[in-house]
Amino acid sequence: MSVQKILMIAGLSTVPLWAHATTYDQLVTEGSHINFQYQQMGVKLKGEFPSFQGQLKFDTEAPNEASIKLDVPLEDTDTGSRDGNEEVVKSEWLDVAAHPVATFTSTRIQETSPNHFTVQGELSIKGHSHEVEFPATFAEQDGLAVFEGEFSIKRGDYSIGEGAWAADDIVASEVTIQFHILADSQ
Repeated sequence: MSVQKILMIAGLSTVPLWAHATTYDQLVTEGSHINFQYQQMGVKLKGEFPSFQGQLKFDTEAPNEASIKLDVPLEDTDTGSRDGNEEVVKSEWLDVAAHPVATFTSTRIQETSPNHFTVQGELSIKGHSHEVEFPATFAEQDGLAVFEGEFSIKRGDYSIGEGAWAADDIVASEVTIQFHILADSQ
């Protein structure tokens, strides 16, 4: 065996066989969740958007080229209470009859350190669109991609809570949205 072949074999043996690019492009809704936290009369409450759909593309070798678009139906928003669920769909709040879906579309995803990202995009709720920016993480677990992060919005920016509800003395202005999104490769 030539010296060149020996060096080539030795060099290849140092490359992990499992190291390969994976493109995650299939959202997995089972096990994924998008939650929100808010305060009502000083008490922290949690809610959930029980369903979503969308498109995702995340290549582990080119994470800065990633993109995501999520559509979140608002009709089944769970505020944590039956009364809250009946109220939140009304025109003063989410106005689900006129605006049944909230949408997030990424405009830029930038890796800041391994598996940590800054995500920028447009969030549209109730006919109002605003740029948001937030940190997110990526991990691989049981053959799936796991994306997690959170960000806060001011509900008034989206006209969530109009009229008598516009003040923040009963329902606080800030709403924190948290996500745990799973994805698979084809």
